[in-house]
Amino acid sequence: METPLITGAFALLLITISLLQPLARRLGLAPSVLLATVGTMIGILATYLRYTAETNAFNAIADVFINPPLDSEMILYIFLPILLFQTALTLDVRRIIEDIAPILLMAVVAVFVATAFIGFALYPLATLFSLTDITLIACLLLGSIVATTDPVAVVAIFRDIGAPARLGRIVEGESLLNDAAAIVIFVILLHMLTGHETMTVGESAIAFSRSFAGGIIVGALLGRIAVSLLPVMRDIPLAQVTLSLALPYGTYVLSDQFVDVSAVVAVVCAGTVFNLYGPARIQPASWQFLHAVWEQISFWAASLIFLLSAILIPRFVEGFTPIDILLLFVVIVAALAARAVVIFGLLPVLSVFRMGQAVNDRYKTVILWGGMRGAVTLTLALSVSEHAMLSDEVSVFVTKLATGFVLFTLLVYGTSLKPLIRLLGLDKLNARDEALRTQYLALALSDVRQELETAARNYHIAPRVTDDVLKDYETRAAAAAAETNKLEELKDWDRVRIGLIALADREQQLVLEHFHDKTISGRSVSRFLAMTGRTGDLTRSEGRSGYNQAARQPLKFGLGFRLAQTLQRRLRIARPLAIRLADRFEFLLVYRILADELVDFNNQRIRPLLGDRVADILQDTLAIRQDETLAAIDALRLQYPDYADALEGQFLRKAGVRLEETAYDEAKEQMLIGTELHRELLRDAERTRKACHTRPKLDLGLKTRELVSAHPLFADLTRKQQKAIRRMMRPQFATPGEKLIRKGDRGDAAYFIASGAVEVRAPSHNIRLGRGDVFGEIALMTGGRRSADVVALGYCQLLSLRAQDFKALLGENEDLRNHVAMLTKRRQLMNMDDGEAELEDPVFPIFSEIRTSTRSEEDPDPEAGPSEQETNETEAEVFTFDETDAQNDPSLTEKLNAADTVTKKAEETPLPDNERDGDANESEGKAEAKEKSESNTGSADAKEEKGGAEGAQPRMTPSAATSSSDEDKTEPAEEVRARSMPEKTQESNAKSHERA
Repeated sequence: METPLITGAFALLLITISLLQPLARRLGLAPSVLLATVGTMIGILATYLRYTAETNAFNAIADVFINPPLDSEMILYIFLPILLFQTALTLDVRRIIEDIAPILLMAVVAVFVATAFIGFALYPLATLFSLTDITLIACLLLGSIVATTDPVAVVAIFRDIGAPARLGRIVEGESLLNDAAAIVIFVILLHMLTGHETMTVGESAIAFSRSFAGGIIVGALLGRIAVSLLPVMRDIPLAQVTLSLALPYGTYVLSDQFVDVSAVVAVVCAGTVFNLYGPARIQPASWQFLHAVWEQISFWAASLIFLLSAILIPRFVEGFTPIDILLLFVVIVAALAARAVVIFGLLPVLSVFRMGQAVNDRYKTVILWGGMRGAVTLTLALSVSEHAMLSDEVSVFVTKLATGFVLFTLLVYGTSLKPLIRLLGLDKLNARDEALRTQYLALALSDVRQELETAARNYHIAPRVTDDVLKDYETRAAAAAAETNKLEELKDWDRVRIGLIALADREQQLVLEHFHDKTISGRSVSRFLAMTGRTGDLTRSEGRSGYNQAARQPLKFGLGFRLAQTLQRRLRIARPLAIRLADRFEFLLVYRILADELVDFNNQRIRPLLGDRVADILQDTLAIRQDETLAAIDALRLQYPDYADALEGQFLRKAGVRLEETAYDEAKEQMLIGTELHRELLRDAERTRKACHTRPKLDLGLKTRELVSAHPLFADLTRKQQKAIRRMMRPQFATPGEKLIRKGDRGDAAYFIASGAVEVRAPSHNIRLGRGDVFGEIALMTGGRRSADVVALGYCQLLSLRAQDFKALLGENEDLRNHVAMLTKRRQLMNMDDGEAELEDPVFPIFSEIRTSTRSEEDPDPEAGPSEQETNETEAEVFTFDETDAQNDPSLTEKLNAADTVTKKAEETPLPDNERDGDANESEGKAEAKEKSESNTGSADAKEEKGGAEGAQPRMTPSAATSSSDEDKTEPAEEVRARSMPEKTQESNAKSHERA
């Protein structure tokens, strides 16, 4: 076969493809329908010209079409990688992940169901008609071939009628993945049919899983390698496109020939990874150029594979018999029934379990009827016909029925799909859209009329000409204005929904504009586009509540952030957390800017269209979003002010570079500067952009050495003591609203606040703690469960200490033990509900253990009495509180007085005669200790460090609990308080008295 003939035939095919596109639009048909029809006609015509006896002039060119130079393997290797990669390149990956459950159901489960339905429906008939070579495996092989779908027509129709975007994503995702699933099943069944492998059902499932999972791994790896090479050719778009073209071919060959995994899955995964990470590595203009080139390449590939496969249809259906027609009818019914079971039976189950949103029955009907088959089915059938190890009966059986089924779906489903849309009423505007159309048309025509009038004056056009043109616009505007009452007839919530949908669509456009202006990084643009798409979907389905839900969702901490936080806490790997936090910083800054721009859009465009009432409601909705965004930014800025300033400065620099480029482009368009100077100026601007392109690194400040040395409790310790503490401490990062301790849990650690603030949520009131405070120690010291929830108020840097390390630390450091004991007693008093007077010593369990161990080491004689040092240690556990504490918590004074009553009654218990003399001497020693302590109070207060976000650290002074002067002052008040106490409180005090 001569090369000029092949080249000429190829040119004829390209001309045919180009002319069929406008014809398909004029006829309202899917291009695939016309391609299949024309391809079949070309095959019939070529067969006639080749074998007619009237002339031999066209034999050479007819041979090119009857026996094309491409076999099934070449068609798959040349065209299929391009089609798969381009589809993956255009998908919104993050939105696809949201609908992954229905997509996997339609793509993978539906393929298995269709294969089983068709195979088990055909096998009894094959046995009935004595088709000896047609085994169950052959019937299942046919089922896997016709299980693939070509949803191009359905997706195009969904876009034309304004169907929910998620329906288009589901159908596109189905097409992308069901090709992969069907081809994997086809390969396994073909090997079983040809005798290469004998597998059980379990072994087949394992082989399918291995091939599928292996394809994912290989595709992801090669995709990441290709993405990492993109910055090398940052300024060369043609090289980037070339690399992207090599990726699917290399992935397909490597997976199919060397690694023995699913090549289709590998190409899809490589395209997904390239689509997900590619925009962050190249310029926005280069990414748009790459998409444009790939769109053209995929158009050629899809059209050529369809046309070449359709040309072979006459050869495949030659010799169709009545039995074949009956078998084809069974295939059609079984395939339709299998698809109906999945769409109407299994898909609603996902919405019941909240794994996907419900789909309207009318749209389900369109998806059911739109299950057309296309080029992949014909190519797989061609590969069966060319397989040397299959019997002729099996080859003819598969190719005839597969080809006939493709023709039926294209000629019946394809031509009747749009009439079905009209029958279901999906092509009509709903009441909201109809009312909005008339209102917008009236405003737009009025604006156009005014601009035309201004243009006529500027261009000095005669009034008689101007009046004729303006009169036409006046008439149309008046007719549209007469119908604007339709908008007023709508309910307020309908008009609000219209406005919110407009805001969501406008936000998506703003994101693209910022990306084009290079003020949004490539790593962020895909997230923003996914977010705005989700906002539009939820607004259309749920109205204002859906918009608010979508607007608040980005402010929450996602699974990836929590995973990075877990890595930092468990393994002390802080880099992923720093990256996530930096991403959040950047996202929030842009999110705030978008909200500000939406406010302007609401006032300038939506207010004239929908009225002041609706615009005010939208204004309130945007104001809430602005406040919540600013609160999230302020929380970050409070913890990392320098980093926030650096990011805002970087954003301004990016905007400045874009303004420079715009100024240079305008000067070039106005012929103020030449081409060479323009290029030089752009090169300077690009160098400036590269300098501000790298995002500054965020230091979380979680270094244990710095946190321990800066904490007020450990600042005065020696270096040796701080080093010992650092070995036990674990730095921990907390986010706003995170629940650090849950009420009722077992205490496993105590937390020292290095920076930030937390809130202890007691049953009756809340307590805020700041830098220098400790929480979570009560449960450790009492041995009980957590008595309150503790929630982070902002970003916090904490030092956590496990229970056993906590006890060891307090046992080794007396001053720290006394301070923590004071905080514990004060915290327990604060946590008490009003009316509670019984107070158990919160530090008794742990300190009894510490003292027991200390006494056993220092005083081996068990009969020896307590030493003076131990007595002073015991007395140091009693603390008094100053006026500042009472002012911060008025109920604290009453609780302390109630606790003092218990203590006094315990002190008034008569002692044996042999102990009174010792107590008298002890009282004198306490009085001296009290005077010494009071003389040092000023210096102690001066050294104290105030901390945290919520007030000063509590001050304490040791006091002589048995001072006679204090007893004289407090006894009358105690008697009055005891008489006014409820009976339950008095009974509680009596119990405390007995224990004392």
